[in-house]
This record gives sequence, structure tokens and C-alpha cells, in this order.
Amino acid sequence: MITPDSPDRQYSTRLRTAVVLTGSGTGGAYHAGVLRALHEAGIRIDIVAARGVGAVGAMFAAIDGGARLWEEGGIWQAPASRSFYAWRRSLRSAAWAFAAAGAILAVPLALLGLSVVVAIVGLLLTLVGLEWAGASLSAGYSRWMETIFAPAALPTLIPRLALLALLIGAGLLLAAALPAFSRGRAKRRAQQGVAGRVVGGPFSAESLIDATQRELWSLIRGAAPLASPPPPELARRYLELLAENLGQPGFRELLVTVHDLDARRDLVFGLLSAPYRARFFTRPGPAGASRHAETFDLAGVAREHAMDVLAAALAVPVACEPHLVRFAPEGPWRGETHRVCDRPGGIGRLVEELAAAGAEQIIIVAPVSPPAGPHELSAGRADVRGRAGEPLATFEASALRDVVEHAAGRFAGLYVIRPVHNPIGPLDFGGVYDERSDRSHTLAELVNRGYEDAYRLFVEPVVGGSGERIETVQ
Repeated sequence: MITPDSPDRQYSTRLRTAVVLTGSGTGGAYHAGVLRALHEAGIRIDIVAARGVGAVGAMFAAIDGGARLWEEGGIWQAPASRSFYAWRRSLRSAAWAFAAAGAILAVPLALLGLSVVVAIVGLLLTLVGLEWAGASLSAGYSRWMETIFAPAALPTLIPRLALLALLIGAGLLLAAALPAFSRGRAKRRAQQGVAGRVVGGPFSAESLIDATQRELWSLIRGAAPLASPPPPELARRYLELLAENLGQPGFRELLVTVHDLDARRDLVFGLLSAPYRARFFTRPGPAGASRHAETFDLAGVAREHAMDVLAAALAVPVACEPHLVRFAPEGPWRGETHRVCDRPGGIGRLVEELAAAGAEQIIIVAPVSPPAGPHELSAGRADVRGRAGEPLATFEASALRDVVEHAAGRFAGLYVIRPVHNPIGPLDFGGVYDERSDRSHTLAELVNRGYEDAYRLFVEPVVGGSGERIETVQ
């Protein structure tokens, strides 16, 4: 897609280029496919910027590790990707316990229903002349029912087993709340009670965070058999690798935005090259206000927050618990701990910051389909993942439209890579059935769709039509 702000100057390899990865949840698979196509085509990228799950792709693309996203067994192609954003472990365990209690209580009803079936079978046997068989079946089942429904049998056992299962479920929920309560008090006070800590955000991004950190460490350590360090140390090692290699083929500047719920402002974390770094972090904000409290240089005191930024970007609002970030005592927040998460509309702030970072042309990668027209209504989702994902995808599509409209004229080129149709919602990691195509769509297919869309919308019509020779980076 070529927007109205780009007819005066075509795409050029000599312009400072930024790739913007925006989206939530499964959108990371689409990003992976697009990054693969851009890598194969040798597209020059100076900055990778991200919000939401785009932070995963940006962190790998910044250190020439994008192949870990799309290759066989990579983050988005591995079978483990089906477990990303799973229900929180405590909720899953308690749900199984409560389901067991329900199943135990249903046993007497099932036996009574079976007695009706036995009576019908006995009647049919009698009608076909097998009176002895029908009478024997009915009498045998009646004696068995009398035995199991004796006062000392099921009437006593069923309530006890059901109560035990309910107590186990409640105990699991309370046991899960205690560590959360102690961790929360260790970092900051909270007004919510036990119920709020038990329920909280129903989904957890821990599995995706763990997979990302594991693959990042694998890239950093190389062949050395070293154990994975804690997140702050991993963040320092990652940023050291990136800072030492900026300017080398495959290494790019990094810019990520998240939202601070306590400060009610977007936070921007970046690592930029020398010509742009000082100007970016020292320029005044609106009406001359200081940007010191919302822009953080990952090459400075914020260097330990790279993994915090990743966790916060993956914290989907409402669906997940916000990530707690403890800022450095020497920073603007003086050691405070803030609740930080993603914001679907954060792409607008990200594009503004890219303009401040000197980007001259940007490529926006979004997994959301274009706005619908008349006669395109579809049945709403009744499942929890669908109900949570539908508004999220809609908010992101609206934010993308506003950005494309308001950024017109600010860049030499503004290009958007997005699917024509994407039935996979932000939380549908196990795939989803699509009514329009009458088949199921998988996460691996979304990776391929991103790869195809990048060639169809950007590589072939834009880069190929520019007439410039692209030097492929091996």
C-alpha cells in the first residue's frame, strides 16, 4: 500500500528507513513472515520500532536474528507457540477441580438416565419374544442400583467427593494468590483484595516471554554452553551486543513504546546511533516540557530494562496483568515501581518518535485487515479468546487508519503491509475456523501470509518499481 504522501519521492535505499511492527498476540507470526521477505529482498532497515507483540520481532531483527522467528522450530513455527497466552496456571488448575466436582455430582443423574435405557432395552427384548432376557436385564440392573444407592454408598460418597474437589479448587486459587500478594507487596502496595489477585488478568504471556528470552540468549552466547542469566543481566548482554555492532550489516537501531498506567503516559525506550541519540533524548516535548520522564536511553541508566520492556509490551490490556517495572533510583522516577502494559493506540506515538529519530521513510507492518464495507457482517465470537480479541483487533485497525491519515506528508514515503483478510484473532494461538473460507487457519499459515503480503504490497511494486539496485545482505 502506497499512501498519498509518497508520490513526490519514490522509495530509495539512500533514505533513513524504519520498519514499524504493530499488533498483539498472534500478530507476531505475521511480523515474522514480513521480516523474512524483507530479509530475503535485502531491504535496508535503519530502525526497527515496535509496540505490542512487535517487540519480539524488533528485538530479534535488531541483532540480525530474525531467522529465529520464522525458521522451522523458531518461535512462531514451533508447536509450543500454541501455548502462548495460555490461561493462568492457577485458573486452569482450579477449573479442572471444579469440573471434577461437577462431573461427580452428575454421576447419579447419569445412572438414572441409564436406568431408562435399560428399561427400554428390556421392553424391546420382551416384544421380540425374549422375555427371559428382558426380565433378567431389568432385575439385574435394579439389584445393582439398590446396592450403589444404599445409604452407605453413593448418597454418602458423592457429596464428600464433590466437596473435596471444590475445596481443592478453592485451595489452588488461594495458594496462587499468596505468592502474587507477597510479590506485589515487595514491589508496591495495591488496593485490590484477594479476589482481585486470584482472578486478575485471565491470560499470561509468560510462555512467550520465556521463549523469547531463551532464543535471545541462544543468539548472544553462540556456541558457549552458558546457563541463561536473570533478565537484568540478559538485558545488559543484549544491549552490549547491539551497541557494539550498530552500523554493521544486520544490526539496527531499536525503538519500543509501552504505556505507564500510573503516570498515564507512553514510555519510549530506544537505542539509537550517535548522530541521532543526543538530539532524540534531549529535545523538548510539547510546550517545551521535558521528555526526561518518558523517554529512556537503553544505552544509559535504562539498560537493565530491556526485558522489562519486552514483558510490558506483551501485557495485553485487561487480558493480562500489567508488568511491574522498578525504575532506577538515579532516573526521573527515583526508584518507583510502575504498572506498565501495551496500548493498542501506541502506534501513533511510535510514528511521532520515529520522525524525531530522523526516519525519512517508514514501513508499517500490521496484522489487521482493512476496514469492512457493507454486507461484510459476520457472526460474533462467543468464546472468551474471541470476545477479548475482537475489540483489540478493531482498536488496532482504527489506530492504524488514524496514523496513516495524520502522518501524510511527514515522511518521504509511508508504506503499509497488511493482510486483505485475517480471521486469526490476537489470542487464537491454536488457529481458528473461518466462515468466509470454510476452513481452519493456523499460526504457521499466518507466517506465510505475511511473507506473501510483503512481496505483493512492497517488495515487487515499491522496491521493484523504484528502479534502484538493492544490495542483498548475506
